[in-house]
Amino acid sequence: MKNIERKLLCFMAIPLLFACSNTEPEIAYVNMRLVYFQNDSESVERYSFFVIANDEDGIENLADLYLYHDLEGLQWHLSEKDWVVVEQDGHMWIGTRSIAMTDDEPLPRGQYRAVLMNKGGEQAARTFTFDPPARPRFAFPTCSVKDGKYAVSSNYPSNSFIGYTEQGDFVQTIKLSALNGDIGDLKLQSTVRSVGLWAEDSSYSTSVLLDALSIK
Repeated sequence: MKNIERKLLCFMAIPLLFACSNTEPEIAYVNMRLVYFQNDSESVERYSFFVIANDEDGIENLADLYLYHDLEGLQWHLSEKDWVVVEQDGHMWIGTRSIAMTDDEPLPRGQYRAVLMNKGGEQAARTFTFDPPARPRFAFPTCSVKDGKYAVSSNYPSNSFIGYTEQGDFVQTIKLSALNGDIGDLKLQSTVRSVGLWAEDSSYSTSVLLDALSIK
């Protein structure tokens, strides 16, 4: 199940949207990480981009999330059907792990601008700087799943499995307490049909996401 979450999120025209609320949304926090994905010959860069998004009428009133790199003239757009929603520690995050450049070129560092728009046309913006290292500190990890068991080889400080449905949709994240073990001990939800390794170096805002492997 290759290319899960690898599509480039291209520009889309902003539709005319109407809603009853005139209250501006809020970007309470921005989290950006450099993620290395598997490729046939070498790893490629993606940015994981998530924000804590607040709106008085609820998250269902949010319509569009944009990421800009003004110096390079770049823009990425996420609509509500594109973004992933993650609830953690009482906060609701929306975003993607798939910010990419055409032809898998390296992503620019420096100053970025996040813009959040709700269905009433109100918006909020937040500027931030992201400057991850040019090269990862650790070798690319490996993972195998066979006969109901998994085996991970990773020097990254934190390792997790991301569970997907048969259609490749995100279901859950399970932090690994051991790099080898039984799939049955992970307490995966019943809809999970494959898992991908997420290895993280939080000190340098760098992670690796491997291709999903079938657990059936």
